[in-house]
Amino acid sequence: MTDLPDDNHIFLTSKYQTYYYRQLFGFAKWLSQDLSNNNIEPSEKEPLLIFTDQSDEVIFLIAASFLLDIPIYPLHADSTTPEINQALAHITPSARFYGNRHPFDKLDDIPAISIQPRHINIPGEYDPALFTLDRSESCAGYFLTSGTTSNPKIVPIKRDQIYAAAEASADNLQPGKDRYWLLCLPLNHVGGINVIYRSLIYQSAIYSVQSFNVNELRILLNNNPTFEAASMVPTMLAKLMEDKFFKVHYNFKGILLGGGPIDPDMIERAVTRGIPVIISYGMTETCAQIAANPLLKAGGRYIPKSSVGNVFKANSVEIRSENGTPVRYNEPGQIWLKGPQVFEGYLNPKETRAVFDKDGWFNTGDFGHLNKNGHLFIDTRKSDKIISGGENVNPIEVESAINKIEGISESAVIGVPDDKWGQKVVAFIVPADEEAPTTDLIASTLKKTLRDYKIPKEFIVVKSLPKTLMKKVKKGVLLKEYLKK
Repeated sequence: MTDLPDDNHIFLTSKYQTYYYRQLFGFAKWLSQDLSNNNIEPSEKEPLLIFTDQSDEVIFLIAASFLLDIPIYPLHADSTTPEINQALAHITPSARFYGNRHPFDKLDDIPAISIQPRHINIPGEYDPALFTLDRSESCAGYFLTSGTTSNPKIVPIKRDQIYAAAEASADNLQPGKDRYWLLCLPLNHVGGINVIYRSLIYQSAIYSVQSFNVNELRILLNNNPTFEAASMVPTMLAKLMEDKFFKVHYNFKGILLGGGPIDPDMIERAVTRGIPVIISYGMTETCAQIAANPLLKAGGRYIPKSSVGNVFKANSVEIRSENGTPVRYNEPGQIWLKGPQVFEGYLNPKETRAVFDKDGWFNTGDFGHLNKNGHLFIDTRKSDKIISGGENVNPIEVESAINKIEGISESAVIGVPDDKWGQKVVAFIVPADEEAPTTDLIASTLKKTLRDYKIPKEFIVVKSLPKTLMKKVKKGVLLKEYLKK
């Protein structure tokens, strides 16, 4: 049985207030009673739907749900109506929490949870028997993948998987009690929400920021010795590194970096400044990172900076050819994973059968290789996926939206290397007539159906798209042509 954190230790600090675990326990007790009073019975088949922002209320709700063994279904607060329709096609929530988000008419029949500021400041007694931090086979929540096809997949994540990931990564990064893990990642992603889960398991503290403010974070990480860890995407670290005086305090343990292509030159500059960076590799299906490179190992042995390190103990990795045969060291192939961090399957059984073999190995779809020391190198991510500013962009979705615009015959969307975004979304446009719609018109039209990070930063008009005999667009050719400019 896992002990609860001491209620006198810090649970969360945000811009305006510090909360202790006793306030989390008080809120969890209130939440349990409120659900019961309203005849709301969350279950694995009927989770809590949470429209997430970076508010204290959302963090409390996610943490309390974990303590009460209540499954959650987090969606971004800025989700569009098509995204919500898609997300709810297979799941009916037992209740919903909007926060400051404008309600959706489609969800009127689902009971609403209303959280007031006083609810996260409830004093008084609570019964520890009401809560659990034990690992189990129960479902902790449902998370959407980025969607390398037209529809994101729904990944059920179990408590066992969360604990396996927390225990595996503790060797590289585990803040102490009353020591902060900086939370600046969105809470509809596994990377952000794991900061909450792991803080509960480690009995450490969270420091949440409403937005990524370079000056604020520079001061916190440089001057405040209570900060020991931070989770970031490469674009965030790149912004901090623009300040040539940025550094972290002596006892800072590390910046966990993932969620997109990582510039080796940036890592070199960080290491030179003495900033501890942990390069990681993972996905929703593995409950965030399943491999990590702490750069300097005990005894002074460096792991190659271009590697994402070793796959965590208890998990296994194989590199296989397209016909499923394991390949030799340094030979590229598809990355297959197996172990306690790996999910058991998507909500849709058909999608599950497509990625697992008969022995339970999961085909990530990503390509990479291993060296003789077992260090994993990522060569390409699955299906031309674009990761821009830490956000996953499905090019098929963007192309579909572009192709609906009058005056456009077809399009192809790729990601190109970019210092600011990691990858920049670029669209190649084939006009239906001699004159293509203006860039402003295309962008303004796309804003009606796509979130801002999915809208291409650049539109290039071409007469035709290079294609294979199977009529598939040769996106590698487009990228090479773009880089020649």
